[in-house]
Amino acid sequence: MQEEVAPDPLHSPIAVFDAGIGSYGIVQLIHRHYPDQDLLYFADRASFPYGGKTKQALATSIHQAVERLVEMGARAVVLASNAPSVMVLDELRAQLPVPVLGIYPPVSDALATSRSGQVAVLGVASLVQSAEIRAYVARQAGGRGVSLVNASALVQMVEEGTFLSNPQATLDAVRDFVQALRRDWPRIDVCTLSSTHLPWLAPFFAEAAPDMVFLDPAESLIPQLAPYVAPGKGQIRCIATASPSMPLSGLQQMLDLLGVDLQPTLVF
Repeated sequence: MQEEVAPDPLHSPIAVFDAGIGSYGIVQLIHRHYPDQDLLYFADRASFPYGGKTKQALATSIHQAVERLVEMGARAVVLASNAPSVMVLDELRAQLPVPVLGIYPPVSDALATSRSGQVAVLGVASLVQSAEIRAYVARQAGGRGVSLVNASALVQMVEEGTFLSNPQATLDAVRDFVQALRRDWPRIDVCTLSSTHLPWLAPFFAEAAPDMVFLDPAESLIPQLAPYVAPGKGQIRCIATASPSMPLSGLQQMLDLLGVDLQPTLVF
């Protein structure tokens, strides 16, 4: 019987997490820009969805996740979710033992790109309905036209893998979403994909609305990570929590559908 070889330890990893598969896109983005950096990808599925939690419950989940990642050696952490980044991260930072970088809607970039001066932030219900996002938009927009639009149904299609297993149904849903967006806000020409899940749907948005621009909030993260990069072997390791409704097998199935050679390890 061949003895199982333990994986090499990660060297000063940067950790990336949210409550589901969405943040793996950010792991890929970081790996492309810093290919020698070791990365720890944490899918906190037991807490899914972050976007459905109260502010206090969200703060508790984020604090616990960061503490777990620090115990595993993370030198910096990316909170790869717009809703908690906007709603609780600023209040939590002073309590956290390592630098934690958030993902934020690129409102000022959207307005700079827009020809009409009317843009939309697409996100989960808890984000677009929060007082925190309204305050954030007010700071970024300076009174210019920004609409907050609930895209929770599309986020769910990503988490369930529908965009991979049934692309036609996904395209139909995105077309319906865009049609409703144009009906309610006809001058909008730029949208921020402000859920970690939504950038997975970028090709569908491009097909449904080729005349509109869709911005990925994660792009601005890359230069912010430079001070924390400590090149190792470019390893990516995946850990996860799970629940009866969000089992580990579901995450493994999604990674397999994406063609990602990762085996998540269950943590508690």
